[in-house]
Amino acid sequence: MSSNIPSSFKAFRIFDDEDGYRSSVVEQSIEDQNDGDVVVRVAWSSINYKDALAGTGQGKILRRFPLNGGIDLAGTVAESRSDRFKEGDEVLMTGCGLSETRDGGYAEYARVDSKWLVPLPEGLSLQEAMVLGTAGFTAALGLYRMEANGQTPEMGSICVTGATGGVGSLAVDMYSRAGYSVTAISGKVEEFDWLHALGAEQCISRHDLHWPESPLASAQFAGALDNVGGDTLSGLTRVIKPWGNIASCGMASGIGLHTTVMPFIIRGIGLLGINSAACPYSIREQLWQKLASDWKPRHLDSIADEPVDLEGLPERFGRLLEGGGRGRITVRLG
Repeated sequence: MSSNIPSSFKAFRIFDDEDGYRSSVVEQSIEDQNDGDVVVRVAWSSINYKDALAGTGQGKILRRFPLNGGIDLAGTVAESRSDRFKEGDEVLMTGCGLSETRDGGYAEYARVDSKWLVPLPEGLSLQEAMVLGTAGFTAALGLYRMEANGQTPEMGSICVTGATGGVGSLAVDMYSRAGYSVTAISGKVEEFDWLHALGAEQCISRHDLHWPESPLASAQFAGALDNVGGDTLSGLTRVIKPWGNIASCGMASGIGLHTTVMPFIIRGIGLLGINSAACPYSIREQLWQKLASDWKPRHLDSIADEPVDLEGLPERFGRLLEGGGRGRITVRLG
């Protein structure tokens, strides 16, 4: 083992065995982790909804046990057997099996597969990369796919549901910077001033939304990034303008979709699935460059909550799952 890697370090590990489903901070060595050709000294990670589900057992996220939690990480290469990376390189990784099929980023050192590791782009610090994390990458992938399918600012407003969450708040900021008029939908009316400050031109309470029953209704939005699913996604299909797009990236309100073919064959709208965890590397690298430049949110300091350490994860998981979160939570490991 390299002298750069201590014999023991902290990790937040998730178990499911004869003692039940549980998670805790443990001491481990790098040999306790999956194999990989690069070891990263992790400086920062983040908390996503998926992390809270995995850490509490309220969602079936992990496909094997035990594993370290954390679907995101950013840090410095401590050891490398890859031709692409050398000791001291700053790198990041989101998704790609972290905390699903292999050990994740909630560890002071993480052994990873270099084929998914992204060089930290100029214009981002390691902490900023994790304020973005999977949430920011998901928002960027939604805009990338909508624009690839013809979306333009001239078509009109893009609606963002779940707007106070991590994906939603970053999307409001990012899309408005990219030149779009943004309508934010959230049940947290007390955060409307904050959403306006991030770039939303209009805010609508989800409690005031009444989706029409007819297959097609008066068109309200040119496009949408939907974090919610269920009845919200079904309703959105009826009110998107011709040739607009819906990027679907969440299912907080359910996995069902009750609609008809009419919005698709009469208005020509596009329903685009956003799979940030398994996005091809070429697109992944391209989008991180955009996130460090043209699409970098202007209010990352406002979107980022106070960082937590590994011991603080369970409390923040509970608060997030209860709907008490706003913006993004980073995890300090360095």
